[in-house]
Amino acid sequence: MEVFGIFVAFIMIAIIFRLMAGSMDTGRIEAYVDDRGWELVDKSWDPFGPGWFGEKDSRIYEIIYRDEHGDLHRASVKTSMLSGVYLTNDEIVERAEVPPEPEVESLQEENEQLRARIAELEKKSQG
Repeated sequence: MEVFGIFVAFIMIAIIFRLMAGSMDTGRIEAYVDDRGWELVDKSWDPFGPGWFGEKDSRIYEIIYRDEHGDLHRASVKTSMLSGVYLTNDEIVERAEVPPEPEVESLQEENEQLRARIAELEKKSQG
């Protein structure tokens, strides 16, 4: 019976350490993304992600983030306390919508309206 109790205690300790490591990983990944001006949309643990075989101390996550241009990316992230954060298999899954170019005529019309308003204001200030 004592062996079973030790086994359960060991499992509980392992779970607690994994939860603590996951919490620290989240902070590291969020800081990495924020430092680059990106927005973290989603993060999930991916224990069998790219590079998992033979890895002893790093954990692998899949993240989805929006970059500074508005493009949505999916990437694998490998991280640990001592190695930092490394992105792999980064791919754009959705391009940002690019606003259409303004028409030349509308800019010319606006320019004419602004010139007329400037002339009107100059008349008021002189008169």
